[in-house]
Amino acid sequence: MKTTVPGPTYQEMLHPELLPAAIRGAALAGAATELDPINLFNITWRGADNQVRHVVLPKELTGVRANIVVMVGRHFPSGSHKVGPAYTTLMEGELAGEISPGVHTIIGPSTGNFGIGVAYVSKLKGYPAVVIMPEGMSRERYERIRQYGGQLDLTPGSESDVILVLERTEDYKKDPKNKILAQFELLPNYRFHRYVTGRSAIDAARGHGNGRVAGFVSAPGSAGTLAAGDEVKAQYPEAVVCALEPKECSTLFNDGRGTHRIEGIGDKMVTLIHNVLTTDYVMLVHDDDCVIGLELVERRAALVEQVLGMPQGSLAVFAGMFGVSGICNVLGAVRLARHLNLGFEDNVVTIATDGFDRYPSVLADLEKRRGPVDASSFEEVFRGGTPDEILDVRGKDEKQRLFHYKEQVWSAFHYSHAYLESMQSQGFWDGEFEKIEVIDRALISARK
Repeated sequence: MKTTVPGPTYQEMLHPELLPAAIRGAALAGAATELDPINLFNITWRGADNQVRHVVLPKELTGVRANIVVMVGRHFPSGSHKVGPAYTTLMEGELAGEISPGVHTIIGPSTGNFGIGVAYVSKLKGYPAVVIMPEGMSRERYERIRQYGGQLDLTPGSESDVILVLERTEDYKKDPKNKILAQFELLPNYRFHRYVTGRSAIDAARGHGNGRVAGFVSAPGSAGTLAAGDEVKAQYPEAVVCALEPKECSTLFNDGRGTHRIEGIGDKMVTLIHNVLTTDYVMLVHDDDCVIGLELVERRAALVEQVLGMPQGSLAVFAGMFGVSGICNVLGAVRLARHLNLGFEDNVVTIATDGFDRYPSVLADLEKRRGPVDASSFEEVFRGGTPDEILDVRGKDEKQRLFHYKEQVWSAFHYSHAYLESMQSQGFWDGEFEKIEVIDRALISARK
């Protein structure tokens, strides 16, 4: 492994308390200096107390009996948990001898947070980086990538035009000096989320309700985060996994297409690393519900408290905690709990991918389009959703439909029929997951 900057193993990201004391101490102290390379060792869901950062939403807000447990991603280096798969994909490439500093440029196809993570990790490890993104994303995303020294290559369209990003990526593959951190198709993304996010989700539920996970909910962009559901189901086979989509771009739901405003999800495809075998439900969420929901939680909290009869300041703890996709995940978790009639002891776990810092321009656009948000919006957003927006995909026909669409997309990007067929076996995914132990041993050896 040729690298100038080491980083953590998968096990150390899950349990940073296992790091050598000197490294753990330096990482905690270095968190205040964002571009200190020691921050690679802060890629974890856990805080200084070694507990998973999470909140349980007030039942007055959610309106359901179940506990809605939200893992908080904004404390990761670069401000989003997507930095984890950016790091692991680069780290595994270095271990394999495929990526070397001073030789290669890192290419990150993305719609936002993964691209930010690519620019950040590349900066810390000393690589130049180019992030390929649609031109219709939030201004704050572009600013953060440039802040980390990343170059931007913008493609036409918005979130739902990510196929154009993949096509542009093919051009970069022609130069062997370019190394692609392909979040939609490379398995380090799956490994990070199944092992680190999945086991952290299981830990986050402990101490709430019955301590188990009844449901895991996430809106797929690359579908990496959904891999956490594989680990949840390995621990709790009765748990259900629900994938969320914008109602305006209902690809998994009914092969629909369209443009939407939930940055980071809804990319008009079944991604290569999406293990559809473990997805039980697909749910549609209106994009403006998520944007309005963010406005309500972030800027109209006093109004929400008044509507719910909560003491003033009750929602202050959530300030800055959510972005648009995080609110999408919260709404999906609430609606799943309601749909399944879950009780007071049940836990539904979901993710707040990033924080509010990436979305002021999105809320400014909301006000231009719709005017000020008022009290009537709360009921529409937080008590909304209908049964016909939830699709059960546990049946054989639905699985085959999703597999067929995956093959249709990815055969165009040079993946063989045999490889795509192998993904129809859970053994494929378990085998990829089991590589973690070998990778960790190799990384520890390389760090010596």
